Amino acid sequence: MRPPPANHPSAPAKLRCAIYTRKSTEEGLEQAFNSLHAQREACEAYILSQAGEGWIGLKTIYDDGGYSGGNADRPALKRLLADVADHKVDVVVVYKVDRLTRSLADFVKIVEIFDAAGASFVSITQAFNTTSSMGRLTLNVLLSFAQFEREVTGERIRDKIAQSKAKGMWMGGVVPLGYAAKDRTLIVEPIGAEQVRGLFRRYLELRSVPALKAELDAAGARSRAWVTRRGLVRGGASFSCGALFHLLRNPLYIGRIVHKGEVHQGLHPPILDQDLFDAVQACLDANGLVRNSRPTRAAKSPLTGRIFDADGGPMSPSFGYGQQKRLYRYYVSASVLPGRAHTAKSKTAVRRVPAPPIEALVMDRIKRLSRSSNLDWPEALRLIERVELQEAAVHIVATTTHTSATEIAEAAKGDQIQFEGRGRARRVRIIVPGRPVFRGGRTWCVNAEGTGSRAPKPSPTLIRGLRQAHAALAALESSPLTERASQAQGRAPDEFQVRRTAPLAFLAPDIQRAILDGRQPPGLTMLGMLADGIPLLWSEQRRVFGFEA
Repeated sequence: MRPPPANHPSAPAKLRCAIYTRKSTEEGLEQAFNSLHAQREACEAYILSQAGEGWIGLKTIYDDGGYSGGNADRPALKRLLADVADHKVDVVVVYKVDRLTRSLADFVKIVEIFDAAGASFVSITQAFNTTSSMGRLTLNVLLSFAQFEREVTGERIRDKIAQSKAKGMWMGGVVPLGYAAKDRTLIVEPIGAEQVRGLFRRYLELRSVPALKAELDAAGARSRAWVTRRGLVRGGASFSCGALFHLLRNPLYIGRIVHKGEVHQGLHPPILDQDLFDAVQACLDANGLVRNSRPTRAAKSPLTGRIFDADGGPMSPSFGYGQQKRLYRYYVSASVLPGRAHTAKSKTAVRRVPAPPIEALVMDRIKRLSRSSNLDWPEALRLIERVELQEAAVHIVATTTHTSATEIAEAAKGDQIQFEGRGRARRVRIIVPGRPVFRGGRTWCVNAEGTGSRAPKPSPTLIRGLRQAHAALAALESSPLTERASQAQGRAPDEFQVRRTAPLAFLAPDIQRAILDGRQPPGLTMLGMLADGIPLLWSEQRRVFGFEA
């Protein structure tokens, strides 16, 4: 009996089948018929046998040759998952389940993508049905064994490498300058070896790696270029300071092999004599002691790794020196650091903030949360998970124990609290309303409490500018109390500075009083106010210059 035509009501629905193949190594892939071809032919035959069920094989090829199944970072697999998510694939067919992945965690994520798109998964050599609980159990058992096999294989390879290196054998990797690899050992390459000796001798003369790098750059020196097994060209660039440090510290040049901190006598011939190598190590150690004897600046930035900008990007500690070598610390968004691509999504988000104000704000909130006034940074960092500098608030994500929701709310003192965890250890998000503002060439953190606990500090420059402005207007009889006729007869003062500061006299009375009392916002300067222009409306002046309550 012939099957019904495709347009017949009883004909099965068409199922688009994608074949995925994988091989862990590149060995044999250059052959006309390799493992990937064999997997594909077997899967195509299986799809053909299911033609009566409406299975149709797709022509798109999803092959990952030379990729491990231990992770999902594979180009063909990513394309396959994208097509599944776009509902371009109904059934994914593999030769064995471990071809798709050998990681149980990755498989769970992949199955979630399949389920969300309504796609099925078939292994032609392992009969199971993922639509039933028993089928899912069988699949998980198979994957557990696949993952176990991968881990045991990895342990065996690591043990072999350790034993081989203990015998002094070269076990592969990037061949260092001055050597060439041959039969599991290294042989001296004369031209490169002489270059290595020259680098060691020149460093002893300069006693500075940056100076050595500058000299190499001026001479146009380049590292050795080499081609990977995938055909990619590496090296051939100028020497970096890190590469030079690694070269000068490498005991391989005196005939030794290092493995996980242990040094073994190698089978390869040395390039350097022991005295030259020891002299370079002593010089590097001496420079390191001088550098490490300075105050550790990074240790003074406790929020490193925990502070993020409004886009979720990390903010790194940055330093600068002012007059009398005074140290200024900042947290700077990674999106604006030198050498980084500017991928910031928000143009108004804070990208740079002084460290002391934000650290004081965070410590104050953590002390409230823990109800401990003697909290130090090591103890506080055990509670702090994340600090986010949003455009209109500072978000502090922290954990707390043995505290009820009522007690936490009372400790917040007006800050908004969101609970993100349950149980004994609760995660809370403390939202401190405020706006980081940019004034005086720096970003200041102004919270809902105004300028914080900062003591009033009058600005002599601002006060002097106010006095000059009022004196000039009084001399010209141009104050707001003078009649219009008298104002019209006045003429502009000759001095440029007096003409420039005159608009300060038209600031709102409460703003002028705050300046005289030293209660102006942090970073507010006379040059900044005059450069931005002073609005005519007093309400606009308060908003622009940060005097709003």
